[in-house]
Amino acid sequence: MVKARAHSNIALVKYWGKKDIALNLPAVGSISITLEALHTETSVVFDESLTADELVLNGRPAGEKERMRVSRFLDIIRGRHGLQSAARVNSINNFPTAAGLASSASAFAALALAASRAAGLELSGQELSILARMGSGSAARSLFGGFTEMHRGKRPDGGDAFAEPLYPADHWPLKVVIAVTSEAQKKTGSTDGMELSRKTSPYYTAWVESSEDDLSAMRDALAQKDFQKLAEISEFSCLKMHALAMASNPGLIYWNAQTLELLHWVRSLREGGTPAFFTIDAGPQVKIVCLPEAAAAIVNQLQGHPAVERTIVTALGPDAYVIE
Repeated sequence: MVKARAHSNIALVKYWGKKDIALNLPAVGSISITLEALHTETSVVFDESLTADELVLNGRPAGEKERMRVSRFLDIIRGRHGLQSAARVNSINNFPTAAGLASSASAFAALALAASRAAGLELSGQELSILARMGSGSAARSLFGGFTEMHRGKRPDGGDAFAEPLYPADHWPLKVVIAVTSEAQKKTGSTDGMELSRKTSPYYTAWVESSEDDLSAMRDALAQKDFQKLAEISEFSCLKMHALAMASNPGLIYWNAQTLELLHWVRSLREGGTPAFFTIDAGPQVKIVCLPEAAAAIVNQLQGHPAVERTIVTALGPDAYVIE
């Protein structure tokens, strides 16, 4: 048995849309930060006595949809490396699942590392990233700590669609205050939402065409540690992604009323001199990225805020690793 831990990540330059569903190839590149406080621990053992793969998720047997998704992922490892055995998988998130906090990213990154090691494989970081991408596009980024870039690639086989680290966590020790507005699971998962946007949103082509400019600008902001530029690019990418989703047919609205209230609140906070900005993934949670000295004051101001169920404060996190 091998157990691995991987941390969730949030994209500052967003990923939304696939150019190949079968290979899980992203239509655009992305740049993310890995979160120390949010993680998934997954153990895997291949057992010849099992007749089918088993998945326990957060202490309970998983539903058939989740089990089959993991089983199909394990089939990739079995098919490439000649394994016949079914596997027993136990996975635990220390944060809400399928609620817009990138639980699939940390889950499939941890699964890729644990399952490959349990199969006796020693894969490089690039190989692991490609493997994790097959389970969840954003999982390719969760294998690495700090600041990470995902390349959309050009090869039809996906061999150049992988993530790689840009900077370690200590390059720029930002903090993230996550304002949880609802812990309910979202009605439309990211994969289904991306495909709906690709097929129906009139903004989809412009979204893809503008992505390279956003990535280039973000690389510059990170290299220069320019917080104002970082904030502008991140909020622009976030709002573009949600505009794209909302303009799908039927429209995808991942926000709730509390989400919108907090967006205005964060902007007012920044106008008052606090170095902070928002970003939101496919869910209602608002992630407030800030300079480290501002985190405590932001948390204090959110205490008792009617839009917030609870807050999670996190620094930037490490690479995925095997737990000995």
